Amino acid sequence: MSGIHPFRVLRAKPLWVANGVVTGALALLFTVFYVGANIDPVDHLTKLPAGLVNADKGAAVGGKQVNLGAQITNSIKKSTAGGDKIDWKSMDEKEMKEELGKGKLYGALVVPADFTSSTTALTRTAPTGTPARPILMVLTNQSAGSLGSGLARTATTQAAENASHQVGKELTAQTGAQHAKLPAAARVLLAGPAAVTVEDGHPLDSHSGLGMTAFYYALTLVVVGMLSANVISGQVDHALGYTHNDMGPLRRHRPLIRVTRVQTLAISSTLMVGLSLLMGTLVTVGAVGIMGMAASHLPLLWLYSVCAIAVSGIGALTLLAVFGTPGMLVVTLVFIGMAVPTAGATTPIEALPGFYRFLAEFEPLRQITGGVRSILYYDAQADAGLTRGWVMMAAGLMAAALFGFGVTGWYDRRGLHRIPAATKPEKTAALA
Repeated sequence: MSGIHPFRVLRAKPLWVANGVVTGALALLFTVFYVGANIDPVDHLTKLPAGLVNADKGAAVGGKQVNLGAQITNSIKKSTAGGDKIDWKSMDEKEMKEELGKGKLYGALVVPADFTSSTTALTRTAPTGTPARPILMVLTNQSAGSLGSGLARTATTQAAENASHQVGKELTAQTGAQHAKLPAAARVLLAGPAAVTVEDGHPLDSHSGLGMTAFYYALTLVVVGMLSANVISGQVDHALGYTHNDMGPLRRHRPLIRVTRVQTLAISSTLMVGLSLLMGTLVTVGAVGIMGMAASHLPLLWLYSVCAIAVSGIGALTLLAVFGTPGMLVVTLVFIGMAVPTAGATTPIEALPGFYRFLAEFEPLRQITGGVRSILYYDAQADAGLTRGWVMMAAGLMAAALFGFGVTGWYDRRGLHRIPAATKPEKTAALA
């Protein structure tokens, strides 16, 4: 007993400085990652993919074949040639549906087959009743992310309205003196002939969280793996006798078992792989069986969940083994701080600043989310994100193994063993 009152430690400047640096850095970094990534998605928007479909069959006008749909789609592509916010992709209806069904398009603008015939009917002078209004169809894709779908909807709707007014000006000029002879309703419609309708291009089940269940499910997998790594690391240290285990007022300490750092990481990783079977099962049962989340391909979803938890957990165990106590802060930044804003779920990758797009190329949550989204929304199609998810998880596992066992092996060779201070000189203990 030193006889010093415990609260006197609050007078120690190093205590305040060390904790101030760490907590201040965390506050600043989380602000930069979360707020900075989402502060102005419209300004940072670059090449958001949207489909442009001309299904118009055209019509004979004045002895000539006219296709207003082709004029509209060409006009849209030319008008946006100098900008890079929307990447208009010309395609047919079949290809458009396939791309929407893989999450590769955030929306689409479709000119229907009867657009020219419906539009030119407005120029007829014979009073045949109220003319039918031609339609331009805007398709959204909530499965690709609500914000991205919303940005695409705004862009496609504006393009459709601009195209409608342009067609109206051309038709008004073409009618010339006959304009006054048109029915009143036709003259009004001729100024902006096309009605813009909005539909869901890839409908989801009502229990799909408006396209957000994939993100939250993937986030659950990453968080479960990350937090389980912290639990497993502590319990392995206790089982080996390197730390106490406090349970409320009770403290238990096991006899010390001499073990290398490499062996410790191997034991923890083995435990993580085994327990991932349990955790993946419970996550799947909880989300689908208890909460009623819409999901198909359940065996594949279960297998993917188990592997995602295992890989996330082993990655976190690696950082804890390499960095020691500060490792949990590194884990939090890598798996949560940098991961959530770059997952492509809340804000599309195309609407992030360049630095965050770079992070999104390898951040684990983005890769796992893509695989879950493919399983839940896109019939588990390989090129809808599932292949990338598997490949990046395998790459992450290999990187974690090389980094973790490489660094801990180097620690062991240098003699930086995990020996309690009571049985090892103070200098070595400080490095442990």
